[in-house]
Amino acid sequence: MMGKTVFAAALLLSSGALADGVEPEKYYGRIAMRLGDMLPKSHVLQRRLDDEISRRAWTNLVTYYDFDHSVFLKGDLEKLAQRDRTIDDEIRKGDVSFGFETHDLFRQRLAERMEFVSNELAKAGWDFSSNETYRVQRKNAEWPATREEAEEHGRKRLKNEALVQILNAEIDGATNETDVAGNLAKKYRQYFAVLSEPDAEDVLQNYLSAVARAYDPHSDYLSPASKEDFEMEMNLTLCGVGAVLSMDDGALKIVEVMPGGPMDVDGRIKEGDKIVGVKQADGEMEDVMWQPMKKSIKKIRGKKGTRVTLEIVPRSDPTGSAKKLIELVRDEIKLDDQAATGRVETVSLDGFDAKLGYIYLPSFYGTMDKRPQDPGYRSAAMDVSKYLAAFNAQDVDGLVLDLRGNGGGSLREAVFLSALFVPQGPVVQIRDVNGVGCLPIPPGNPVAFRKPMVVLTDRASASASEIVAGHLQDVGRAVVLGDGRTHGKGTVQTVMGMGPERYGSMKITTARFYRVDGRSTQLEGVEADIRLPSLLDSLDIGEDKLPNSLPFSKILPADYYRCWNMNSYVPELERLAGERLACDERYIRHLENVKGMKLIGDREEVPLEHDARKAMMLADRELRELDDEDGEDGDDEQGETARRKRNERAKDDVVLDSAFDILADLVRLNGGAELPRVEQQLNWYEMLFRE
Repeated sequence: MMGKTVFAAALLLSSGALADGVEPEKYYGRIAMRLGDMLPKSHVLQRRLDDEISRRAWTNLVTYYDFDHSVFLKGDLEKLAQRDRTIDDEIRKGDVSFGFETHDLFRQRLAERMEFVSNELAKAGWDFSSNETYRVQRKNAEWPATREEAEEHGRKRLKNEALVQILNAEIDGATNETDVAGNLAKKYRQYFAVLSEPDAEDVLQNYLSAVARAYDPHSDYLSPASKEDFEMEMNLTLCGVGAVLSMDDGALKIVEVMPGGPMDVDGRIKEGDKIVGVKQADGEMEDVMWQPMKKSIKKIRGKKGTRVTLEIVPRSDPTGSAKKLIELVRDEIKLDDQAATGRVETVSLDGFDAKLGYIYLPSFYGTMDKRPQDPGYRSAAMDVSKYLAAFNAQDVDGLVLDLRGNGGGSLREAVFLSALFVPQGPVVQIRDVNGVGCLPIPPGNPVAFRKPMVVLTDRASASASEIVAGHLQDVGRAVVLGDGRTHGKGTVQTVMGMGPERYGSMKITTARFYRVDGRSTQLEGVEADIRLPSLLDSLDIGEDKLPNSLPFSKILPADYYRCWNMNSYVPELERLAGERLACDERYIRHLENVKGMKLIGDREEVPLEHDARKAMMLADRELRELDDEDGEDGDDEQGETARRKRNERAKDDVVLDSAFDILADLVRLNGGAELPRVEQQLNWYEMLFRE
């Protein structure tokens, strides 16, 4: 039965033919020349387009097409490498031929791989009793030397995909027989169809983006279609499900879940997860692997109130074996749902009782085209200030400011938020091609909250979150808790037109952020004073994991002062927390889970023997359920359960529990003192001499 099913599927696969390649439009050369002129002049590095940039662009392009080193052969790479130092010269001359030639060579090799897949699926089946292994992490693997070597990898990949389908059906207790061969044939047929219908604009986008990203991972060429996607992203409406997406190893990676959107309200999809399939309400699941991003996004977008099902690979799974189907209802992002939330907690610790405020801020949102007195004006800092006023009225003893998962937003709101806790002085330094400037809190600023506070961060806290956390840490106003460090994005991007609309635009990194003490947030992010690792801390995410990231750097400190002494309590707080957590069974289990998630993420090979792989998948599932801890409310169409959870203390949020306990320790050690008045404070250099 299996042989017959496989053979029928193979006939469908082999019936396709590779379409002719595409040629660049005549005006593409002018776009390339403008890109070659803009990048050296406008990028913060002020670096000329040279042979080193050419080499990086070459690597970007080759790995974009063949991220797992399984399609090209070594001989292909040697041929392509003859031009790895000439891309800079060709771009300046308006020659984009290398991008199109690389695309055509990839399609040629891909057609050969499809022929092999067709033949392999026509066989009688696979033997899952042998002790073979399959390498799932291939970014650093050698490219195959021969077609036979490439096909051996392809054989194991097919076998792995078949085994995963069979085991998922077994574990889930499926009663119907799984059409493994048919599913695989459909997947590869769709993959082949995508590459057999090339689009000249897509090829140009891939090539010029590879050049732009040779400067840093956030610079990019935006074709007219991708510029539309970018504008929708900036308006928090990308895809109609509330997500910021990027291409990663052929899949759509969730870069950010936008607060208040359908994906956030549902709660089951996390930053770092990948979308590999899309199904409309009345359609079939479509594989979107390797498809141009604009085509996949069109499948995800839709009218408000319609349903779309996403096939998701969890962020911790390098094998793709833990796919899950999640149905969402397309909707606009609701401002009320992305707003700050707060509450008061009473914590009893070793006979000491503390009333503590808690504020969760999902993003630094803010209305840019209205004044505070105008109807419809929204401000993250203003919303937080209302909670602080309520906390003051209730005489709370301290505050937990939760910035976990906060990917940033308005820089203005970041400065306003810091101003709620610090009386005056610079908040952040910004360096661009014109020099260094500061964004300050003006003298006479009325501080809204004067009690001790901690800031809770994780590896997904980025940009504006890092500015606030770093500032409050540097001036001694707060103790930072959480993952070892934050995301580490310390750069600013600007979108610039390139001329006529059909030329597209450039997104160029034009400035860098620096903390008031002169350190960049780039790569290093903000280091936690006391580490309380989340599951994110074990995963391969962060600015330092991106190719061609700008380096960490320092400039001179700003003229700032430490407004308080919260930093001085860190050693004792760390000692007390360490003693307490060493005996906390929940926290010990949490650390074991963090370690387990890292082992999954770092795994390079998996067994292709049935029983061994099934045991591995069962163990992995148990760990991944922890990452989906709030993900069981997807059937609640209005998302009321998910929204309520934002304002309730999660029963299994051991990191937040620990943060409350550390804050209670800080309040007790501090003895009830408040932030000193401005006249009692010293300049930062006077503080250094006194210490």
